[in-house]
Amino acid sequence: MGLFASTKTGKGILSSGIRLCFSALTLLMFCASPQPATSPQEANYQAQKKPLRTKNVIIVVIDGPRYSETWAVTPGLIPNMSARMKPKGGFLSNFYNDAYTYTNSGHAAITTGVNQPIDNNGDELPANPSIFQYFLKQSGKPATAAWIVSSKDKLHMLANTQRPDWQGTYQPSFDGGISGPGSGYRMDSLTLEAAKNVLNTHKPNLVLINFMEPDGFAHAGNSENYLRGISRNDRYVKQLWDFLNDDSYYKNKTTLIITNDHGRHLDGIDGGWMEHGDSCEGCQKISLLALGPDFRKGRVIENRYTLVDIAPTVARLLRFEMDPAVVVPRADTTVVKVAMDSTAVAQVLDSIRIEIKMEPATMKGQVIKELFK
Repeated sequence: MGLFASTKTGKGILSSGIRLCFSALTLLMFCASPQPATSPQEANYQAQKKPLRTKNVIIVVIDGPRYSETWAVTPGLIPNMSARMKPKGGFLSNFYNDAYTYTNSGHAAITTGVNQPIDNNGDELPANPSIFQYFLKQSGKPATAAWIVSSKDKLHMLANTQRPDWQGTYQPSFDGGISGPGSGYRMDSLTLEAAKNVLNTHKPNLVLINFMEPDGFAHAGNSENYLRGISRNDRYVKQLWDFLNDDSYYKNKTTLIITNDHGRHLDGIDGGWMEHGDSCEGCQKISLLALGPDFRKGRVIENRYTLVDIAPTVARLLRFEMDPAVVVPRADTTVVKVAMDSTAVAQVLDSIRIEIKMEPATMKGQVIKELFK
């Protein structure tokens, strides 16, 4: 499959030919679907697993707040999560996005269990199938049993994959932006109402909700609304939890996972709180709070986990299997030689061809076992 795209560099926009390549070996790997090796410790864990009560999983992604404005200063802006909800569930105090600290890459890590660089405009699909696709295929349920409800319209890309044997199949339903992909972002209060409507109408078993206001207002340089967005999202999460516990279909059968896709730069780094996108502690340090009938209450987990551990945990809760054989995109760059004369300046912009190779790998994500009773 071939496509052409613009690649951002430190010196501006570099027009490059980009080719996505699934090799014959990679496709053969998918068909073989090898099973992961099981250690004695893992075998013992599997043998001791209790029957699960969870029938539904809701993931809330609060987009782009910095840890120093949230869990580092509790109750602060998040009194509902820190004082009212945390005692009812498990909190991961060392949780990270340790790879690509952008919106689309962060969300894809959550839903596929694989870290990969993804164009942040919404046009590029994840390389691997998602928890939505695995769940819908193995449960046999319709598309309305799994939903993405998003303030950011570009997150429709989470519903599909580049992987040839999964592309265009078992896709979840989508409600995002003002009126769908390409329509622009909407306020989080409207997304909360959309989510409630979806839950009321379709009774889905698996939902991801994106709240975007902290990230959106930070990029706009509006510090007051950035902080207000964090406070509002704290309130919306509590309203959602109350809603789930007031609904007989969801009460005592639903797990709620609240996390972030990325943080923000530390002060003094490339725009500080207004921006994000590198490996500084501010961008990578995020949070995860999880409540549900199968989780311990009031537990603070100090072991280090990352975004790719959410997908295997959801698979465990909803009793579906994810293929441990995955692919990780890797860029191979070929420089095309051009004559170095006064007419070569324009040509050099098109002198780099990037081939994205899908390299076989094994999923690194793991079930967050300490959450479970």
